[in-house]
Amino acid sequence: MSGSGVHLDPGQRRDWLRLIRTENVGPRAFRSLINRFGGAAAALDALPALARRGGGLIPPRIPTIAEAEVEIAALARIGGRLVALGEPEYPALLRHVDDAPPLLAVRGRLETLARPTVAIVGSRNASGAGRTMTVRIARGLGAAGWVVASGLARGIDAAAHEASLGTGTIAVIAGGHDRPYPRENEALMEAIAAEGAILSEMPMGWEPRARDFPRRNRLVSGVSLGVVVVEAAERSGSLITARLAGEQGREVLAVPGSPLDPRAGGTNALIQQGAALVTSAADVLEVLGALRDRPPPLAVEEESEAMAAPEPGEDVRARVLSLLGPTPLPVDSLVAMSAATVSEVQILLLELELAGRLERHANGAVSLTY
Repeated sequence: MSGSGVHLDPGQRRDWLRLIRTENVGPRAFRSLINRFGGAAAALDALPALARRGGGLIPPRIPTIAEAEVEIAALARIGGRLVALGEPEYPALLRHVDDAPPLLAVRGRLETLARPTVAIVGSRNASGAGRTMTVRIARGLGAAGWVVASGLARGIDAAAHEASLGTGTIAVIAGGHDRPYPRENEALMEAIAAEGAILSEMPMGWEPRARDFPRRNRLVSGVSLGVVVVEAAERSGSLITARLAGEQGREVLAVPGSPLDPRAGGTNALIQQGAALVTSAADVLEVLGALRDRPPPLAVEEESEAMAAPEPGEDVRARVLSLLGPTPLPVDSLVAMSAATVSEVQILLLELELAGRLERHANGAVSLTY
């Protein structure tokens, strides 16, 4: 599946939606399936057999055509649409992320997604000084032509969005568009839909759960050239965003704080670890200005040749399975230790994932769930 040049008719968009909403199909499995079978319709037909080969006890549930059409219609009723990876409207920087969502549900002004973007994140329990700093940086960035992205949480996120309404802001949410969270930011969410853009990879009606917020965070950093952390305790979710930004090749910037304030523990640690120290929009622009027209290296790899390879033999299957277990193992180590080809391992991992037996971890490691 190429990162650009996708053109979907309504039926293909519906099939993409059915495939990504299928049980056990995430962004990486989606991409492998499209590359292997040439399209979502053929991949949907092949799913039950693939899951059986992976040892699945129950076939993955595939949404019906009617269910997909209901979701598309519900999104349209609130002024949203599905944007596919590779379409011109899809955020350009997000295409460079390995687990970029195949489909984004978008409300608002699509042109906002085409502008240079920087994320500002931080504590939900923000201090007055933290809010003031956030507003100053966000307004300065907006005046310089930058869009500010954040996660629509209370505290620093909300302050960043509010300060950027007139110049451009992107909110990335962890639930469906009809499930604003937190509820206190519902009015802000509607203002962003009118003046900026709201993104979600989750279906309509989805209530965000704790594990959905790190997934959201990778999109906050993914649409941005850099992430500014204003306030963050040592166990703050904002540090997850900073870590993901580093893994995605984005710049990490942090505002220092008093060592006596627990809300500055995480930001001060980031600076000690090499994050750029910033106290103004000018500082942010000094770091990011040279990167504005130079996107990071493409992380999404073409797999079409590998996925077109023949099915692995039983001996290869047995060797790969014998090496997998509950302890995460890097895929490149799995290839080397099994003496299998990359394509053979990719095919087997896809089958295990569709069977619900494979868990993917950071840095390309995998483990078996049973």
